[in-house]
This record gives sequence, structure tokens and C-alpha cells, in this order.
Amino acid sequence: MNKEHLVLASSIKADLEALANPEKATVLQRFFKTGPGEYGEGDLFWGIPVPYLHDIVKQYRGTPLEEAVELLEDPVHEVRMTGALLMVDFYKKATVQGKEACYKTYLKHATCFNNWDLVDLSCPRIVGAWLWDKDRKPLYELAKSGNLWKERISMISSFYFIREKDFSDSLNLACLLLNHPHDLIQKAVGWMLREVGKRDHETETSFLLDNERYLQMPRTMLRYAIEKFPDDEKQFFMKK
Repeated sequence: MNKEHLVLASSIKADLEALANPEKATVLQRFFKTGPGEYGEGDLFWGIPVPYLHDIVKQYRGTPLEEAVELLEDPVHEVRMTGALLMVDFYKKATVQGKEACYKTYLKHATCFNNWDLVDLSCPRIVGAWLWDKDRKPLYELAKSGNLWKERISMISSFYFIREKDFSDSLNLACLLLNHPHDLIQKAVGWMLREVGKRDHETETSFLLDNERYLQMPRTMLRYAIEKFPDDEKQFFMKK
């Protein structure tokens, strides 16, 4: 990385640090479970609201991909989030070669997206978008990786397909992760099933009833999945 890039990355980080709010940082560190043994253990926050991060991204629009990666590797959550959002912005405007590079860079640094908001605000628009017209095998490899964040990336990336009314991979990934013990994956699967149901209620209902999957999945997953169902249907699934 050349000296100009290092200066740019430092400028972005300095602008972010100037927005720090220690009181809000304390609240966010509790909200994102950063305590010992929690999923976000050791994550550091500056207490910057997401809309402010979007403002920084607009200010630094056109930041090279390698700069975004440098931010993505930072220990501070909001700096990593800015790197993630800059990658999304980069992908949106890139050539086909640039999009491919962005996708590969994302997967190479997948463990840097180590909280649910970092995953959710980025992977559908990069990983999902890139794989839309390609072999989606990488999503299944992520789902079987044994890494919490890669598993969430696999599920949430399929949101791009759902928006295009292609539900097959979302349902297949849901089957793979159906009995996952972590609530962040349970919520992710339930959320994607709910999104399928918002577009095709019959498809989601059939998925839940087939082989009585609704009895096999954790209740957290089921609650998320049927959140938009009519009350009588909710009662049917939850009482069972």
C-alpha cells in the first residue's frame, strides 16, 4: 500500500474519532455483547451512530478497495463498519473485474465482519450480488465452516436472491442451519424465512410443514419466521 493510501486511511479514521461519544459507546458495547464469553467479546466502540458513518462514506466516496480493507482490519467497530460500507459503495460502482475483486476480498476477510450489523449491512450487496448469476457453492461452504460470522454471511447473503424472488438457496441454507445452537444464526435463518414468506406465504408455510421442520427448529428461529403470519397461524405453529 502506498503512502497516499496510508494518509487517506488515517484521515478517515481521524474523522471518525472526532465523532466519538463515550456515553453512547458504553451503551453500544452492552448492546453488541462485548463482554467476556459473549459473541462480540473485546469489540471496541466509539459510540458513532450509523447515519454518521454513511456521511463519512459519502465524503470519501471512491475510496480504493485496499483502503477499505485497512479500515476493515481495525479493532474499532465503527471503523470496521465504515470499511464495510466503503466496500459496498466500491462494489456498486465497480467494473465486472472490480466487483469480482471486491467479492473475493470480502470472503478473504470474512472474519473481520465479526458482528451481526457488519454482516447484515454488507454481505447481500456484495456476496449475494456477485453470486446472483453464478454457482452459489461458496455459500454452502460458508454455512459449513463452523465460524459464526461466516455462517451468518452465508444465510444473509441469500437476501439478495430473495429480493429477486429466488428462494431455493435460502431454503436450502435454512435446512443446513436448522438446528444451529447460536441465537444469531437462529435469528438470521428465521429472518430470511420471514422474508420469503412476505413474498410467497405458501412457500414459507410449505417449508415449515414439510417433514415438520417447525417442530425441529429452535423456537427463536420459528418466532422470527412466523412473525408476519396471521394470529391463527402463529398459534398453530407455536402451540405445536
